[in-house]
Amino acid sequence: MAITLTEKAAKHISRYIERRGKGVGVRFGVRTSGCSGLAYKLEYVDEYAAEDAVFESHGVRVFVDPKSLPYIDGTELDFEREGLNEGFKFNNPNVKDACGCGESFRI
Repeated sequence: MAITLTEKAAKHISRYIERRGKGVGVRFGVRTSGCSGLAYKLEYVDEYAAEDAVFESHGVRVFVDPKSLPYIDGTELDFEREGLNEGFKFNNPNVKDACGCGESFRI
């Protein structure tokens, strides 16, 4: 089981944590939402839970709760800039279908 970050994603997260002045990494998980059933959630972590799975990629720690891990195992998190738009892109090999707007997915 593994969650990885591209170098661009890791640099973006590291810069943001540095600007915040605190943080130990990023929490990556899923929640029930949208027309396809699941949506990604991403938040910065100041303290992590003992039950979290911890992955490190390019010097950044990624924390995942045990309930989310089966849905995102093997996912690579990327950060893209296209024109004026920027954001995280989730390359999840487990996704079977996604909604048209890109907000949710199904396993």
